[in-house]
Amino acid sequence: MNKNNLTRRQFIAAASAGSLAAAASRTIPAYGDITNKASKLAILGGRPVRTKRFPRWPVWDKTEEKSILAALNSGRWGRVGVKMVSAVEKRFAELMGSKYCLLVHCGTHALHTSVHVLGIGGGDEVLVTPYTFVATIDAILLEDALPVFVDIDPETFQMDPDKIEEKITENTKAIMPVHITGGLCNMDKINSIARKYNLKVIEDACQAVLAEWRNKKAGTLGDLGCISFQSSKPLTCGEGGAILGDDEEIMDRCYSFHNFGRPKGKFMIRDRGDYPILATKYRVTSFQAAVLDAQTNRLERQFERRAENADYLTSRLNEIPGINPRKDYEGTTKPTYYAYAFRYKKEHFNNLPRKRFLSALRAEGIPCSSGLGTIGSTSTPMNKEGLIEDALNSKSFQKIYSKGRLNKYREQNHCPESDRLCKEVAGFGQSLLLGTKRDMDDIADAISKIYENRDKLA
Repeated sequence: MNKNNLTRRQFIAAASAGSLAAAASRTIPAYGDITNKASKLAILGGRPVRTKRFPRWPVWDKTEEKSILAALNSGRWGRVGVKMVSAVEKRFAELMGSKYCLLVHCGTHALHTSVHVLGIGGGDEVLVTPYTFVATIDAILLEDALPVFVDIDPETFQMDPDKIEEKITENTKAIMPVHITGGLCNMDKINSIARKYNLKVIEDACQAVLAEWRNKKAGTLGDLGCISFQSSKPLTCGEGGAILGDDEEIMDRCYSFHNFGRPKGKFMIRDRGDYPILATKYRVTSFQAAVLDAQTNRLERQFERRAENADYLTSRLNEIPGINPRKDYEGTTKPTYYAYAFRYKKEHFNNLPRKRFLSALRAEGIPCSSGLGTIGSTSTPMNKEGLIEDALNSKSFQKIYSKGRLNKYREQNHCPESDRLCKEVAGFGQSLLLGTKRDMDDIADAISKIYENRDKLA
């Protein structure tokens, strides 16, 4: 080996083998201050890589204050008759490249409204990933439909499109691709399958605002798309959501469902009283719209900063054995980052348990966790969560579905790739990516330090 061509991966391997001093004398890439920080681990009493806090979230300034005060002083705090809410919907639709946008109280309500309005109900099946947040599954079960789980692609963490067709039955009515952690599903293949079998496509783009598939934004690639503005999301108003669509009739029905069933538009039934359809109230408030409007002003700048930092961090982490960042499909022209996720392969760390690895990383000053979709909620895949059995054993499901069908559903409810991912995934929230290149070096240096000292954590 030429001493002047030592790669970072070779440097780390040499260091872990006890030859750190010899390796350090060679020419290596100037990635942070690795040699100084690769001493005693902080979890064992050493100096942490980082003591400075990462950027706070959410970000706000006088813009939000001015917008909220305008809503307050208007005296119109709800949604009905508030022009500002309609203006924000129009602005967001234009930003996303959609004909229509309906703001609702949260992303969960956006999903539930979409499932209901597209006519999915008792006896129907919706194909969905097990690697998602609970809201995705709630929206299906609340309509007495069955979520049929399609296993994931181990590299992208998204629904594996090559495993979809084997799950389709005469009862399948829709596919619900979930763009998890900000990465995108393979929408070319998913839409092709949907057309072949005449299925609806509901995009759960709650974690993927501004992400693009072949230059078209997530949430505009199916029949309906759902976005979340919950407090941890890259575009937030505390709680909030949006439904995107191009079909006027479908969007009018969404509006009616979220507003007690009151008629809207030329397609609604108007000869059955003021409430012709059974519905609910999922209306947004003027305060949510006010904060969202202000937050949108800095959204694209933040998007670019996250992408730039994520690209750099990925280049660093790809050089550390056992750390495998999530990958994107070729059709992804712009990924976004609700969370930065990677696989932790413990066999490269002397079989150090993930929990111990994460504790060591936090001790070095890097906020991180395991988690499902949100990186920090749960490590249980949705097909194994208790709500599934709770729904299957409910009175409504027992009446709608035969015992044989429910038993068959249970027997086929296996997703081994998702199970493996849930045991290995680690990462952190999007706000860390709003920092500097130096902040990204701290993250990578801390992980390198743990790798170099992995034998001391056994």
